[in-house]
Amino acid sequence: MTQQILTLIRGLPGSGKSTLAKTLDATHLEADQFFINKQGEYRFDSSLLEQAHNWCLKQTELALLRKENVVVANTFVRYWEMRAYRKLAEKYQVKLEIITCKGEWANIHNVAPDVIQKMKKNWQDS
Repeated sequence: MTQQILTLIRGLPGSGKSTLAKTLDATHLEADQFFINKQGEYRFDSSLLEQAHNWCLKQTELALLRKENVVVANTFVRYWEMRAYRKLAEKYQVKLEIITCKGEWANIHNVAPDVIQKMKKNWQDS
C-alpha cells in the first residue's frame, strides 16, 4: 500500500500552480475554488478571503479522511500560511510534499500587478 500524500503547490499568481495541480493524481483544491459560483464563473471577493482559505483547509481535511491524496495550490507566500496544512499532514500521518512554481504566465484571476509585486516582496523561500 502506498503512503497517502498531501502536496502543497506554492507560487505567485501566474506561476503555474493550478496547471501543475491538475496533472497530479490527487484531489485538487485551492482557495480560489470558493469563489466559483453555480454558473461556473469566478467572482472574487477580498472580504471573503479568510473564509475561502478556511473552506480550502476543511475540504483538504475531509479528503484526507477519505484516504485521498490531496494537492492544494495556493500562493503560500509566507511560511505560516502552510502551518495548518503541515499540522493536517502530521495529524493524519501523511507524507507532505511542497513544490514551488516559478513560471511567469498570465494569471487567470487577473491579480493586479501591484498585488503581485507586494507578494514578491513578502515571498519566503522554502
